[in-house]
Amino acid sequence: MSRVVVLDHGSGNLRSVERALAAAGAEVTVTDDLAAAAEADGLVVPGVGAFAACMAGIAALGAGPVIVERVAAGRPVLGICVGMQVLFERGAEHGVVTDGLGLLPGQVGQLPAARLPHMGWNTVAPPADSVLFAGLAESRFYFVHSYAADGVAALAAAGVAVTTAHHGAEFVAAVERGPLSAVQFHPEKSADTGAALLRNWLRTLSSSVQPATGHAAGGRR
Repeated sequence: MSRVVVLDHGSGNLRSVERALAAAGAEVTVTDDLAAAAEADGLVVPGVGAFAACMAGIAALGAGPVIVERVAAGRPVLGICVGMQVLFERGAEHGVVTDGLGLLPGQVGQLPAARLPHMGWNTVAPPADSVLFAGLAESRFYFVHSYAADGVAALAAAGVAVTTAHHGAEFVAAVERGPLSAVQFHPEKSADTGAALLRNWLRTLSSSVQPATGHAAGGRR
């Protein structure tokens, strides 16, 4: 059974994510302990609300380097909703631009749609070689957001496998590059398709890469 940490940085649908991962077959801990986050087989970075507030919580915890170092070391990370958005270089909300973690090229901005937030079920279009969406092509997932990443071509040029959806315009619904995966929708609210996606992600986890060390522990459980 894979050991998964859901990072508690003060912004996220933590318990629902925990329950969904446990149901998918993981041993799950929700914590702000950075050592646990570094050493787990898989790290989940959730997020709800505003890009800037999510980044502030990550910065206050000192979790940014842990996330970046895990990816550099080939250790799996899954971002969910705003936890996906903060993986990009920056986010722009209400005229304020906030730096993200810079693991993915591009900027997050408001969807050009007449109806916001984009709330409810929507079909996604994954690439043929997607690992996250294996067996789930053209499936529907549950979204709640007003902001999203664009720049599909730039991401593809950077070697990122991009899954798209459409609400007002095409936007990035999920990304996959090596150990880094992220989804704009909420798999924990997406019934059977969300459960299947989480199981696909759990199959990618491996303890073959040695964990990073030297991070201070927080301890909230």
